[in-house]
Amino acid sequence: MNPGPAGAAPVELRAEAVRYEVDGSTLLHGVDLTARPGETVGVVGPNGSGKTTLLRCVYGTLRPTAGRVLLDGVDAASLGVKERARRMAVVPQDAGGTFGLTVREVVAMGRSPHKRFWEQDGPRDARRVAEALETVGADALAVRRFDELSGGERQRALIARALVQDPGLLALDEPTNHLDIRYQLEVLGLVRRLPATCLLVLHDLNLAASFCDRLYVLDAGRAVASGTPGEVLTEDLLAAVYGVRTRVGIHPTTGAPNIIYLP
Repeated sequence: MNPGPAGAAPVELRAEAVRYEVDGSTLLHGVDLTARPGETVGVVGPNGSGKTTLLRCVYGTLRPTAGRVLLDGVDAASLGVKERARRMAVVPQDAGGTFGLTVREVVAMGRSPHKRFWEQDGPRDARRVAEALETVGADALAVRRFDELSGGERQRALIARALVQDPGLLALDEPTNHLDIRYQLEVLGLVRRLPATCLLVLHDLNLAASFCDRLYVLDAGRAVASGTPGEVLTEDLLAAVYGVRTRVGIHPTTGAPNIIYLP
């Protein structure tokens, strides 16, 4: 994979005391999070800890019950849909509104925030789509129907759609789901090289340790730890949050924390 085209200037993200309630249940209890321009920040935690809820509050699918999300100091709630999309691209776990479309058409949707609603795709748009598909190793899928792809193929197409938005902030919800090991490593390596701020929800803690500058650990809707992977991923924390016994060492090649799970 090549690093892909340059995008907008990296955005600073700040979530301040974000709270989210639904049907009398509190899913987020005043979470604070910062991603500095150009950083790759991971959000980890057990199932049900609030990771995806936090990400949806960041990119606007959910509106926080309290607190706010700031993009370069601007309250994201004050931005229109197109203006928010010019600053932030999202790679969700599932994509709606794609039935019957080819992969090329789905990826081209990422150009819409930069055009008037009646504008057709021009040569520059077509070039950007082709570059993004090549970047994620999906150029051979361009004419296939999106809804006929495997999970891993869909994931790569959705990342390509996000890339053509030229985002200053890229938010990804479990981007390595459905990917085989090769594409897990290549996609996260690509994310690391992008000229954008990246916020990732990740399940695999060893991948998070290898590819993220900083981590936030959520547990029952609260941020219980934050810092570099070496500061956060300790045996005591993993026992307290995940309820597992581990040995945490240093990977001999990457120098990142390496977690071994014990029976």
